[in-house]
Amino acid sequence: MKAAFITGHGGNEVVEVGTVERPNRKPGEVLVRLKAATLNQVDLYMRNSGAGITHSLPQIMGVDGAGVVEEADESDTRFSPGQPVVLFPAVTCGRCEFCHRGDHSLCVKIQFLGEHRDGTLAEWISVPAENVFPMPTSLSFSQAAAMGVNYLTAWRMLFSKAQVKPWETVLIFGIGGGVSLAAMQLANCIGARVIVTSRDDDKLERALALGASHAINSQTQDVAKAVLAFTEGRGVDVVIENVGQAVWSSAMKSLVRGGRLVTCGATSGAQPGADLQRLFVRQLQIFGSTGGTRSEFRDLLSFVNSHGIEPVIDSTFSLNQVHDALNQLESGKKMGKVVINLQDAGER
Repeated sequence: MKAAFITGHGGNEVVEVGTVERPNRKPGEVLVRLKAATLNQVDLYMRNSGAGITHSLPQIMGVDGAGVVEEADESDTRFSPGQPVVLFPAVTCGRCEFCHRGDHSLCVKIQFLGEHRDGTLAEWISVPAENVFPMPTSLSFSQAAAMGVNYLTAWRMLFSKAQVKPWETVLIFGIGGGVSLAAMQLANCIGARVIVTSRDDDKLERALALGASHAINSQTQDVAKAVLAFTEGRGVDVVIENVGQAVWSSAMKSLVRGGRLVTCGATSGAQPGADLQRLFVRQLQIFGSTGGTRSEFRDLLSFVNSHGIEPVIDSTFSLNQVHDALNQLESGKKMGKVVINLQDAGER
């Protein structure tokens, strides 16, 4: 089969598109013919170094994807050939204390597609049946592929960690990124008021068109002061951020007393000032979050389908254009998901 894989670490010179062996489905697994995948920051990380993530080379890239069932166990009545499905991106052990209590994102032996094992930038993939979910009928394959990483991450941050309520105000840093856009759409959908930040006025304008209540240019404005002005000095109930050090002070200062901050990344640095006095005097709550559970994924897919949420697609590339796709992801110019169309991947 045809796939995009890394042969080493560096730049796009280590990313190749070529023929690899098609996976052999094992009992208990589902063989999926992939139709679309979307890129994530971790794809760049695996290309660049993959440091700290156990993996072997060459390795097929791609964490999330959607496609159709090619083959499953005859005894598994949940799946039928040709059925549209979306993949839960983490393979878990099912035996550790965290799996037993249903918190699969904390599994001690967790393996992510495209990180610890071969991923979704390929014509086929074989994964455990519990990783395969019926695709929402309201979504295209490209849109469904976005669910596995960005929307699941945002869902857990908003509703499992912060437990956002419809009457609350949420500040989301770095709109344009996949998790931030997903969080904005999900929070909007329950009626929460959403403030977004970006250094790009065009992205801010698009976010307002997509339903944001207020937009702040973090390059030309003091975010905390702008938030307090918009909220009449109160501050926001929840902050959603994945930037880390560069925005931490503004995030803390933007919170109302008793407010909650949820973080899922540290792209600008992992050692911000803790601001402990503000933390305990104002009784703030800070949550770390990443990924989600299969139960959260099921709830997310049902919610997206019933509310008609459509992920924002920035651009679409063929598998042969994976270098261009990675460049677009890395440029910082994107607004929404970069899609790899796999429907014609086998054609020469």
